[in-house]
Amino acid sequence: MTGIRQARLDDAAAIGFIEVETWQATYAGLLDDHTLIAMSTARKARQWAAEMRHGATGLWVWEDDQLGLLGFGHCGAQRVPSLTYDGEISMLYVLPDAQGQGIGRNLLQGMFTDLKDRGMGSVLVWVLEANPSRFFYARLGGKLVLRRTIPFGATQVDALGYGWEIL
Repeated sequence: MTGIRQARLDDAAAIGFIEVETWQATYAGLLDDHTLIAMSTARKARQWAAEMRHGATGLWVWEDDQLGLLGFGHCGAQRVPSLTYDGEISMLYVLPDAQGQGIGRNLLQGMFTDLKDRGMGSVLVWVLEANPSRFFYARLGGKLVLRRTIPFGATQVDALGYGWEIL
């Protein structure tokens, strides 16, 4: 099957690889190289496996019949109670060579459906300002509504919040 599906425990290694590969490719030269180089696929895979063993929900993957997993996303309830958005897309990563093929859009739409099915009517996604793909969210109707600074390694980086008031 080529398409979106819920993640399974045996996807943890591929999800860890996608996360590290995407960060290293996207932020090389833009963020602290030492922190990027220190990212570990094995460590990320163990973290994702532990999350899934503990009942993590809202974890979706894009699987290609021939190529395997090419992207993943994670969504759930808003983690910052003071924000007016019900849901949050906490991660959306597509392997660099697979970008521009609609995988990210399909994953995002699938997560919107998941959040709606769980009773959430609005959503916010945070993206690093240094991420050249941040405009993807605006093209899909997200409005730039918030800015904040978050820690990354030994530094602070700027993040932008794109929101959808109605899913």
